[in-house]
Amino acid sequence: MTRTINLRLDINGASHALAVDPRVTLLDALREHLALTGTKKGCDHGQCGACTVHIDGRRVLACLTLAAQAEGRQVTTIEGLAAADGTLHPVQAAFLEHDAFQCGYCTPGQIMSAVACIGEGHTGCDNEIREYMSGNLCRCGAHNSIVAAVREAAEMAR
Repeated sequence: MTRTINLRLDINGASHALAVDPRVTLLDALREHLALTGTKKGCDHGQCGACTVHIDGRRVLACLTLAAQAEGRQVTTIEGLAAADGTLHPVQAAFLEHDAFQCGYCTPGQIMSAVACIGEGHTGCDNEIREYMSGNLCRCGAHNSIVAAVREAAEMAR
């Protein structure tokens, strides 16, 4: 017999009621139960960063976070970064400007980490950006463009 729990998740400013297995990760709740597929399932082991989201403004790996852990907290996914009128978040705009993606699979997680990197003040130099962003892998090799995009967005935020 499969047991379910009832959750209310606040995601991108909207409240969602879910009945899920208690073992469901936040990643699977987002993708499979709420059709928020911008957050990617890469390794499903917390090693690639493709599933990065924010909970209460701090970056977390959604594949290592149970959905139940997010109840009562504010979750932001890549779908929640742009303004309601479609205006891109400055980090999203900088990624476009610097062509900081190739295949695009890692891009949502990279952007979510970049927003946290800037918000937490880890943009003093390129090496600091690289260190902070090191948990997000890009198999296409767009790391130099990603660092340039983060640097530009951080300068705009100052």
